Amino acid sequence: MFRTRIKFCGIRRAADARAAVELGVDAIGFVLVAQSRRYIAPERAARLRAQLPPFVSAVALFMDATAEEVRRSVDLLRPDLLQFHGHEDPAFCASFGVPYMKAIGMGGASAPARSARRFGSAAALLLDGHAPGAMGGSGETFDWSKVGGLRRPLVLAGGLTPRNVGLAIRALRPYAVDVSSGIEQKPGVKDLDKMRAFVKAVRRADEAKR
Repeated sequence: MFRTRIKFCGIRRAADARAAVELGVDAIGFVLVAQSRRYIAPERAARLRAQLPPFVSAVALFMDATAEEVRRSVDLLRPDLLQFHGHEDPAFCASFGVPYMKAIGMGGASAPARSARRFGSAAALLLDGHAPGAMGGSGETFDWSKVGGLRRPLVLAGGLTPRNVGLAIRALRPYAVDVSSGIEQKPGVKDLDKMRAFVKAVRRADEAKR
């Protein structure tokens, strides 16, 4: 049976990282964007990353950072995957020697098929509910019917919660789902009950796909 992978993003506290690991989450996202309400300094993210066990991936999220900023964070954090949310071009994203995924803002007149072709070097595309070039974590969903025919690993984000993630999985069958605001008490502070309910909803949807 295919298992939908789960990424918890916007992790800032050690307790939330530990809870995610205990729940069997596949990836932890660290937001290295200073203007985000979920920002974590690279040094602090590196300390949390060092506590992750094997087979739990660390994802470093950037938005229009300089090459120097990305390289410094990569050296400190040693992420398994980079995630770019801004106006970065494919050459920039691929220049750090680390696999990357590119976020596609689906909140405007987006063309995901064109982005898929342009970012052919990406390990995956992340489809989010925000406008193109904007910050994620807005809690906004998008019209899932816009997605179709993208023969790439897709990570679905944007307004996912324990209540709607099962529907999203059944509609799109993404490779992974990515959640931040949908499992929070407030930005950067996760809610254990919501975290647990989200994982349970994903697993229930996977069971239904058999």
